Amino acid sequence: METLKCIKTRRSYRKFLQKPIEEEKINILLSAGNYAPSGKNCQSCHFIVIVNEDVRKELIAKVNEVLTNMKQTDEGYEQLANIIKLAKEGKYVFNYDPSLFIIIANKKQNANAMADSACAIENMMLAAQDMQLGSCYINQLKHLQNDPRMNDYLKTIGLQDDEIVCCSLSVGYVEKLNDDVPERNRNKITYIR
Repeated sequence: METLKCIKTRRSYRKFLQKPIEEEKINILLSAGNYAPSGKNCQSCHFIVIVNEDVRKELIAKVNEVLTNMKQTDEGYEQLANIIKLAKEGKYVFNYDPSLFIIIANKKQNANAMADSACAIENMMLAAQDMQLGSCYINQLKHLQNDPRMNDYLKTIGLQDDEIVCCSLSVGYVEKLNDDVPERNRNKITYIR
């Protein structure tokens, strides 16, 4: 696929088919993440790759448990009240139940942890698009990792003591990839000539 076409046609998908992704495609996604730039070439991203359905469901349940016990404050973002309500009803699936879920962690002391992880996840999203897979950037684990129950659980699935969760990625087959190219002009551009 041409690079710009891949970039322009990539979308976030929130409905995934329950069809496993081939190991070869998972390896390509991880390779794309590994080839992302990183500050001073430190390459300190840690990809926690979850294909096991039981673990994926356990993670969804843990997120719901943490959200159910969370107090809503005025400082929270506007969707939080609805998310907590859905979690209390057992209806919140934070990652849209993909067949592949990748958590991207990085070293706590790495000043470029978020930027490096964001570069890796974007590479993986573009590789997914190129392989006719849907993907969606997921924020919730980054926001919930300070809860001791969430942090303890994340450590059981591979998060190290010296790491933080920066972002995560849902990947899976979708019914149909959207291949239109909508106009994108909301970002501000200032030229200095």
